[in-house]
Amino acid sequence: MDVNEFAQLVLAQQKTRLARDYSQWQADAEQVQVIPGPKYTKVDLGTPHGGFSGKYMIENSTGVIYGIRAYGKVHKGHIYGTLATVTEWDWSGYTGRRIGA
Repeated sequence: MDVNEFAQLVLAQQKTRLARDYSQWQADAEQVQVIPGPKYTKVDLGTPHGGFSGKYMIENSTGVIYGIRAYGKVHKGHIYGTLATVTEWDWSGYTGRRIGA
């Protein structure tokens, strides 16, 4: 799976949770941005009106998915698998959660 496919998977799961827990209007407004960088690609979620927040950073050379410490700052203590293992995770919550864990 590539970064754009991962971003669309995260967005789809987030929209499902937002519609279930809040409203369809909020789910419909949610969007994702993929921002490539030299070492990491950022995946941000949010809305054009409310702004986007950093969600995950993917190391370009390895495909490892990290959480963020601050916008643009990778949190190497929060690892969420790799692009090869994204289907083993639930991306609908605040952070990724391994399925079955």
